[in-house]
Amino acid sequence: MSSNADLAGQTAIVTGAAQGLGRAMAGELASQGARVILADIQSEPTRSAADEIESAGWSAESLELDITDSRAVEETFGDVAQRHGQLDIVVNNAGVGQQLDRVSDLPDEEWDRVLAATLTGTFYCSRAAATIMERQESGAILNISSINGQNPAALAAAYNVAKAGVISLTRTLALEMAAYGVRVNAVCPGPVYTDFNKSVMRQRSESLGIEEDEMIERVRAAIPLGRWGEPGDIARMVAWLVGPHAGWMTGEIVRVSGGLEGVSAAPPKRTAAT
Repeated sequence: MSSNADLAGQTAIVTGAAQGLGRAMAGELASQGARVILADIQSEPTRSAADEIESAGWSAESLELDITDSRAVEETFGDVAQRHGQLDIVVNNAGVGQQLDRVSDLPDEEWDRVLAATLTGTFYCSRAAATIMERQESGAILNISSINGQNPAALAAAYNVAKAGVISLTRTLALEMAAYGVRVNAVCPGPVYTDFNKSVMRQRSESLGIEEDEMIERVRAAIPLGRWGEPGDIARMVAWLVGPHAGWMTGEIVRVSGGLEGVSAAPPKRTAAT
């Protein structure tokens, strides 16, 4: 984490902050002086993450939030803005992964689950933030997409579509909010070895009929910079984009992936059913 004060006095909400990338982002923003509200559907891990940030001497609080609940999002964002007098930064990180499957086999329920959390939830949070920031005529919204949103991977149609939608939402909102001085950008992370990607690697290794360690190494070898990402790699870019040094950037989609543009591995042909 950094230790400067670029974000001193600012109030930030980070969704999906209980673990992984969200937790790292919240810590990075706090280390730069922001008052950070960690929001997640998992109350206990979120409280633990906030306590860890506070123990380092920074400002953090936690709250339980289901981003698929439109009314809860609106009320929560409004309450934060009222209690702190402003809402300066929103990082829309919350979302879910997909159980890998071919489009021809993808159940309605899985499609709906992924789109609801990863795209519609981001829309709810963006809308709530935009309402407040338009009134303030200031603020920054940062959406977390994925390299899958730019270059879709096989077996992840719902996730690909959701993350592509986040990119389109980002660019649309950036145009709509520019007149109010509100900036809206997105980051597309590449492979970061969090619990999320551990699950993906297990599923991909099974789909390709290889060992999980081999799958992990294949991904590492495909990354031009030669290593998997770390949460801090993404968190530092997020903090920079919502901070003053990126004050003339909006509607931008920034890939942070060690040079990797996408994962193109295709599953083998299936044996025909008898």
